[in-house]
Amino acid sequence: MKAKLLFCLIALTLVSGCMVGPDFHAPKPSLPPSWVGVGEKEEKEQPSVANAQYADLAVWWRQFKDPTLDGLIDEALKANLNLASAQASLRQAQALRGVAVGGLFPSATATAAYERESGPAYGTNGKPQSFYQAGLGAAWVLDFFGGIRRNVESATANVEAAFENLRDVQVNIVAEAALDYVQLRGYQQQIVTARNNLKQQEHTADITRKLYKVGFNSALDVANAESLVATTEAQIPVYETGARQSIYALSVLLSRHPGDLVAELSPLGELPSVPGEIPAGLPSDLLRRRPDIRQAEAQLHSATAQIGVATAQLFPQFSLTGNANWATTYFPTWFQSQSRSLSIGPAMTWPIFQGGATVSNIHVQEALRDQAFVSYQQTVLNALQQVENSLIAFSKEQVHHRSLEQAVTADRKAVDLSLALFQEGQTDFLNVLTAQKQQYADENALTQSTENIATDLIALYQALGGGWEVAPVGE
Repeated sequence: MKAKLLFCLIALTLVSGCMVGPDFHAPKPSLPPSWVGVGEKEEKEQPSVANAQYADLAVWWRQFKDPTLDGLIDEALKANLNLASAQASLRQAQALRGVAVGGLFPSATATAAYERESGPAYGTNGKPQSFYQAGLGAAWVLDFFGGIRRNVESATANVEAAFENLRDVQVNIVAEAALDYVQLRGYQQQIVTARNNLKQQEHTADITRKLYKVGFNSALDVANAESLVATTEAQIPVYETGARQSIYALSVLLSRHPGDLVAELSPLGELPSVPGEIPAGLPSDLLRRRPDIRQAEAQLHSATAQIGVATAQLFPQFSLTGNANWATTYFPTWFQSQSRSLSIGPAMTWPIFQGGATVSNIHVQEALRDQAFVSYQQTVLNALQQVENSLIAFSKEQVHHRSLEQAVTADRKAVDLSLALFQEGQTDFLNVLTAQKQQYADENALTQSTENIATDLIALYQALGGGWEVAPVGE
């Protein structure tokens, strides 16, 4: 009855006992009511960004309606090595939490030994003698002041941080795969633009050579035309290099050898189309969506709990210990009373003087907590900046794109007119040369702008924390 009462008293103390150190309260940073970039005016025919109460960003890349991109991202989410490393880190954090939880329970050890003794020192007159020994020991550290429970709390927060890190890695993998793919298609479209302009320029150079033979123009016109052809032709290998390097990057992202995707992705393809509506959500949604913000919050929680772990060292530590030992020189007497000894009882240790080390350790943990809080604040600010950067870049690139479309339309008209007038002898070749140079420059800029719109949108999805809702392999 007394043992049962003691056990109930201990259990009640552990459940309702005090926990020293500060309790964690999730920070509430100041956030703007809406995004600045959402206020930018957008024309109806262009994709718009608007505040929404929610935004389905789970599989945002499927809005590009590109099956090749879908397949690459699906494979990356299964095979990427950074994701595998993050999964291992999560398992490590879970195992360390198990180590911390083990401190709440009693521990038990068993020992056994056998010795064969002989000689005068043992009083056996040189006759060998056997010595049998065994023991059981148990100890239970009673967490009256919550140091162990605070350690479990800290370890639990570390598991949450590791899980959010896994999600953050997933967000970055999805974004990186999409960016590499868009960059690849951008290079390929620049190759198409260069080849189309090269074909036109070669035709013009052929005309100048024919006119030169009949004395209609000068050798300078021929040289300028051929120079433009060579300059445009020189750009194609540069774009081909960029395209091949993008394929290599995608291959490695999928944990393949660099050349594994060359045959599949080398055929020229178009840039993915941009979806018609992009809901950004409210700034307050960002705190719930971004894994890196939640990771920083979990790290702050862990650091706060460690203050309690350090504070508990100021107080006495109580434990229950018990030991049972058996020792005999004659094995048949093993179970007789004279061969065994039993002990059980409470124990207390209290580090009365440590030269200020315990208090200093508390200050260390408080400083680490403060650092974690500053890191959390910086993470939130960086997230807000990334979203605003992406919003304004996406918005202004659309304006840039529309102007380039108008410029290209005018360029093509100027090339046709200048070439016709040159063949009729009403203008010199310099006007043709200038028009073709400008056409190629603006068409190339238009291709780059189309790519930039897609990459700005990908950056926006990444900044909003989209892509982690699909559970990574291994969860």
